[in-house]
Amino acid sequence: MIPPLRLLIIEDEPVNARNLAFELQRAAAGVDIVATLPSVAATVEWLKTDGGCDLIFMDIQLADGLSFEIFGQVDVQQPVVFVTAYDEYALKAFRANGIDYVLKPFLPEDIERALNRYRRWTQGPADAGSLKNMIQALQQAPVYRQSFLVHHRDRLIPLSTATIAWFYSKAEVVQACTADRKQYFIDHTLEELQQLLDPAVFFRANRQFIVQRKYILEVEFFFNGRLLLNMQVPAPEKILISKARVPALRSWMNT
Repeated sequence: MIPPLRLLIIEDEPVNARNLAFELQRAAAGVDIVATLPSVAATVEWLKTDGGCDLIFMDIQLADGLSFEIFGQVDVQQPVVFVTAYDEYALKAFRANGIDYVLKPFLPEDIERALNRYRRWTQGPADAGSLKNMIQALQQAPVYRQSFLVHHRDRLIPLSTATIAWFYSKAEVVQACTADRKQYFIDHTLEELQQLLDPAVFFRANRQFIVQRKYILEVEFFFNGRLLLNMQVPAPEKILISKARVPALRSWMNT
């Protein structure tokens, strides 16, 4: 009897995690999702105390930082398939390695390819430095988006990211608001934008907002240990930072 393939999913967006789990279980019989974890901290703790899986599907941008931080805190023994929104050219540096990637938005054939590559990896795994080399390649590869092509009346216009004060998501519709208070629809989810935008400039405040540093006017203390961002360009709702996200905001603003 063939034992089940035990998979760990590391993904901070519940919808994406569910979609990934569905596609994995549809792509191969005997797939067992042993855990779905949303953060660097949760993953490190799980790998230290449990770690019982064969293969990891890992998003790069998590709620509390980049998933690369996990490798500095715990010895990851399992092969990893990175799930990323980086452009394909940025991934060519490690395509030949025994570990694969899934480019967002992923297709069923992408999942099948990754599982097939894992099967080949188990028959002849790459050298021990393969994972390290791939991580280094990814860390050096990002080229962040400088503009977005958006609809404006009956035209398409380039919208510079430097002019965007915040991105706002409501009912699965994302809008960007510029310094002159004009709003445009963006054909990306906030999660995808996190991958496309420079994390030194943009911060994921919560599930509804991504803000740009230079347009933050001030930060106020709010109830229950939360913080309130006051922007130079007013937002349609209060931009609140949860107590758990406060350290990340402080660290980001201090760099």
